[in-house]
Amino acid sequence: MEDQIPAAAVAAGEEAPQPAVDLSGVMEEDKTKYGFERAEMGKEALAGTVGGFDRHLFLCYKSPDVWPSHLEAAESDRLPRLLAAALKARKDDIKKRTRLTICAGEDGTESSNGDVLIFPDMIRYRGLTHFDIDNFVEEVLVKDTVWLPGAAEALTGSYVFVCAHGSRDKRCGVCGPALIEKFIEEIASHDLQGQVSVSPCSHIGGHKYAGNVIIFSPNSDGEVSGHWYGYVTPEDVTVLLEQHIGKGKIVEHLWRGQMGLSGEDQKAAQSTRLQMDGSLEEKSADKFLQSNGNDVDNRTLNETAGCCQGVGNTSCCQNTSLGAKTENNNTGEQAPKIQQDKNNNKGSSTRKICSVSTWFENWEREDTYAALAVVAAVASVAVAYGCYKQMR
Repeated sequence: MEDQIPAAAVAAGEEAPQPAVDLSGVMEEDKTKYGFERAEMGKEALAGTVGGFDRHLFLCYKSPDVWPSHLEAAESDRLPRLLAAALKARKDDIKKRTRLTICAGEDGTESSNGDVLIFPDMIRYRGLTHFDIDNFVEEVLVKDTVWLPGAAEALTGSYVFVCAHGSRDKRCGVCGPALIEKFIEEIASHDLQGQVSVSPCSHIGGHKYAGNVIIFSPNSDGEVSGHWYGYVTPEDVTVLLEQHIGKGKIVEHLWRGQMGLSGEDQKAAQSTRLQMDGSLEEKSADKFLQSNGNDVDNRTLNETAGCCQGVGNTSCCQNTSLGAKTENNNTGEQAPKIQQDKNNNKGSSTRKICSVSTWFENWEREDTYAALAVVAAVASVAVAYGCYKQMR
């Protein structure tokens, strides 16, 4: 096999294969040091932590448990090493800034060894070997044409990549597999098989932000771009599926950046989104108040003024003694009538009692002195008239 170096080659001075780091015990180690409970989780701002690039290549190659720490430079892994070297050598000829990442590949599966996934183009080339690299880079990446030995297959749906490169950093080795397991579980529970694909990938930068997740998913306009998330925990997986993939809505507190934008542009884009979201929320609140709140306020005000708002700071509906006095004064035939009115129309009876008592309060306060003055004047006239008759 191409990835095995014979003992003779090692004896001749060639670099021996780098053994994979044994991660079997990592999950049993102190989770506060490597896992989701570590102290650094959520401590740094995430927006703007993605390097600027325009195209992302994923080379499907083996599995994370056998990846050496620097896969693209390992002599034992010829295919990723030669592809990375060719991209570096032709960097000035490739018009689009191109990033290479390794994802899991297994022969006989949907992502076999040597398959290349290209985003945001959403295409797959199958069966790349180390003999094809120069021609592939020339035709596909430099000339932006097609690679004739293999037909480009269109990719559909959403693709999720989770950094699980444990031999590079234990934080990714602990967080990555747990997130992948959760994604697989949630994809099944949401019945998204065939629509959402999840795969482990190699180092993507920012170990301290583990779990690191990249999502390629079409937005409402059908446009695809890569969005990076950091500090992702298993509890966030459902949110990413429902919000980002399901609704095309970025989960801001986990968002690291977007393919095609510089660090500053990523920060500016998030700031703009947050401002827009705030404006939309404010407009929604204003619209609700205009359509509902004013009506509620007016109804409350009308009912309060019609019944429960007395003169000044008094409130007749809260004046129970006055209400009791009014009912006690209605004796004989009137008492059953009031009771019947209460049973037939409880709301209106309250308003009637309140309106009578309010009229009575207004009469006492505003007209008592005027009435007394009229009575006194009438009495004075009567006395004067009586004196006049006696004098005659």
